[in-house]
Amino acid sequence: MTRSGVLLLVVCVLGVAGCSDDGTAPTNLPLVFTAQLSPANEVPAIGNAESTGRGAVQITFNVTRDAANAITAGTVNFHFQLNGFPGTTAVIAAHIHSAAAGVNGPVVVNTGVTAGAVTTTDGVGTFTASGITVSPATIQAIVNNPAAFYFNVHSVQNPGGFTRGQLSRTL
Repeated sequence: MTRSGVLLLVVCVLGVAGCSDDGTAPTNLPLVFTAQLSPANEVPAIGNAESTGRGAVQITFNVTRDAANAITAGTVNFHFQLNGFPGTTAVIAAHIHSAAAGVNGPVVVNTGVTAGAVTTTDGVGTFTASGITVSPATIQAIVNNPAAFYFNVHSVQNPGGFTRGQLSRTL
């Protein structure tokens, strides 16, 4: 066999070994979701001083799967950013809720943000939380239909939430 033939054979073998498209091999790769946050998405929409800002959240689920590729355990990491809000905005909570756009729903994942954990400076604030345990059923429900879940942030002025966005899977 020629040298180029051996190289071609090695590339083909490595290509087949590295690419399983049968979907049966478990993958523990992170699942990443995002949402663009807006006061206009809240129900009802925010019309007071906190209606001027926007934000974004990245939600990363780190999962463990069994041999059948079912999620058996998981944790979540959050990173959200806010900007354009009044400097007096005081964040008191942030969560993932279960509900479609235009509908309010129950909290299904709590970030752990509490009053005083996030303050805005000149209308800008960030928060990161990691390693929060989430039930496999909740993660699977979000994977199955991310648009049926939203992330929102609550403030002293708007305890029901002042900025919200439906989840979208990015990875």
